[in-house]
Amino acid sequence: MYQRDFSHVRAWVFDLDNTLYPPEARLFDQIERLMTDYIVTRLGVTETEAGRLRSEYWRSHGTTLAGLMDLHRVDPEDFLDAVHAIDLTNLPRDEALRLAIAALPGRKIVYTNGSREHARRVTQARGLDGLFDALYGVEDAGYAPKPRRDAFERVFGLAKLEADRGAMFEDDPRNLEVPHALGMRTVLVGPHHEGDHIHHRTEDLTRFLSQVI
Repeated sequence: MYQRDFSHVRAWVFDLDNTLYPPEARLFDQIERLMTDYIVTRLGVTETEAGRLRSEYWRSHGTTLAGLMDLHRVDPEDFLDAVHAIDLTNLPRDEALRLAIAALPGRKIVYTNGSREHARRVTQARGLDGLFDALYGVEDAGYAPKPRRDAFERVFGLAKLEADRGAMFEDDPRNLEVPHALGMRTVLVGPHHEGDHIHHRTEDLTRFLSQVI
């Protein structure tokens, strides 16, 4: 169905959270809880204020971490270790998704605003370990977050990625603006969102990928 639109693609870049697993897994609920706890402890604010800051920094800086680094000089490694200490016990393996990604021609890459270790743990829990040519975390972008252009340019430079032969899969529409501007095919994984920078949308990544080949 989508073969013509993706026939030129030889680099497939996937976000991690709520992209390579469904939102129903609710992993990000755990991460947000740990972020709030971290802010309470680190800044000495109430839980309500910590939740407000977490959301505000995500909107204004791209990630909560970026806001905490910029405004409170938080150590990024300390933050990432704390907020990614999540329970993956109930995250199901997905053999159908593994087969769909494996069938894609060219390189497969994960690029997340989380840590590289978080990407390793989650892909392993999903049964996707050994499938990707590289896992890139926010540390590989010098802790600059998506949607910033310099973050993409740094990671894509490390990956030696030719953007005009790449496709980007994301659950956050903000994070598809730069890939689109760079010439990539863009796919929003999640609810409908209007925008000229989004070429395709799907709520079923496995089914979508099966229609690309």
